[in-house]
Amino acid sequence: MNEEKNLIIDVNEKPEGLKWLFLSFQHVFAMFGATILVPKLTGLPVSVALFASGIGTLLYTMITKKKVPVYLGSSFAYIAAVCIAIEAMGGDVSAAQTGLMLVGLIYIIVAIIVKFVGKDWISKLLPPIVIGPMIAVIGLGLAGTAISNAGFVEGGDGRAMIVALVTFLVAALISSRAKGFLKIVPFLIAIIVGYVLSIAFGLVDFTEVAKASWISVPEFILPFKVGNFETYKFYFGPETLAILPVALVTISEHIGDHTVLGKICGKDFLKEPGLDRTLIGDGVATAVSAFLGGPANTTYGENTGVIGLTKIGSVYVTCGAAVIAILLSFCGKFSAIVATIPWCVLGGMSILLYGIIASNGLRILIDNQVDFSKQRNLIIASAMLVVGLGNAVFPLGSGGAALSGTALAAIVGIVLNLILPSEKEDA
Repeated sequence: MNEEKNLIIDVNEKPEGLKWLFLSFQHVFAMFGATILVPKLTGLPVSVALFASGIGTLLYTMITKKKVPVYLGSSFAYIAAVCIAIEAMGGDVSAAQTGLMLVGLIYIIVAIIVKFVGKDWISKLLPPIVIGPMIAVIGLGLAGTAISNAGFVEGGDGRAMIVALVTFLVAALISSRAKGFLKIVPFLIAIIVGYVLSIAFGLVDFTEVAKASWISVPEFILPFKVGNFETYKFYFGPETLAILPVALVTISEHIGDHTVLGKICGKDFLKEPGLDRTLIGDGVATAVSAFLGGPANTTYGENTGVIGLTKIGSVYVTCGAAVIAILLSFCGKFSAIVATIPWCVLGGMSILLYGIIASNGLRILIDNQVDFSKQRNLIIASAMLVVGLGNAVFPLGSGGAALSGTALAAIVGIVLNLILPSEKEDA
């Protein structure tokens, strides 16, 4: 037992024998559904996402001096920005990957400022009235994609609609009604149920699975030529810049996740090893993932849920889960099976997922008791929602560079928060 009595197995304790392996498998399965969902939705390789998730977790653990039991998985916050960047570049991932690498750099810069100045300035720059609508815009901006993937469109396939509906209902019921470990893995179970139903409806083609080898190197996408791997170029155009403001949201989420995890573990991770180290760990993991052709990494709420449920807060378990994810990324058959998951399954999942993201934005406003009887708050939220959901575009000169959608909404919110007088100033 550790001194705080909060955990059965403390941060630096290693579970004995096979118990360690079992707990590591349990941990990675809790993160698995969400980790593979992001690359599937953005079109990035699942094998690279798994590899980067594992490597990112190990890097984070080293940077935080093995003091924080965190597993890093694929971030949902960047889905819209990455999809838009890839679509605008005609399928080229150069803008998306460059943008995500710069996001990692932003994390490191913020960490350095926090080291010397402290973290109070973050809450002043990003109060709930800015963060809440920003998260809502991210979720609602993806609503059309979710409905399209689910097949709920004119002339859609009835089988696909049924699969999407069942997948959605399974995820919703497990999230709201299940107890214990099942409540933490709704995405994984819903994907499995939807996948099995898709097979029964004849929506899955196993041709590529039969062709795939058992062991293969992840499908890295690199900024230079190495063997037969795909390549991309460093690109600093408007599509890249549009990704960067989302970092403001994920940095705020980072602080919240570590605060909650610290309460569960009976420690203050923002002081030891320090917010600067946790931010650097998160940023380095994201930059490395993007460099290899993967999605942004982030600290997972599922990670906090598993530790809160099992009372196992060991970094040995999170690192064991990371190693398992890396090993899975080298299994060609496994990656091929994941690639056969129909879009209707992902669409059913996305209806719930994107809705939850948007609802979390509203939850931030409610939890922080943001008063919408105040004109200032009403103006900030209204402007952000209309600019973001209306996909407004603001040109940055004659070269074609522009801010749009979520990025522009974030900037509008920050600027309005800084220039609009508060109630005290009004008085």
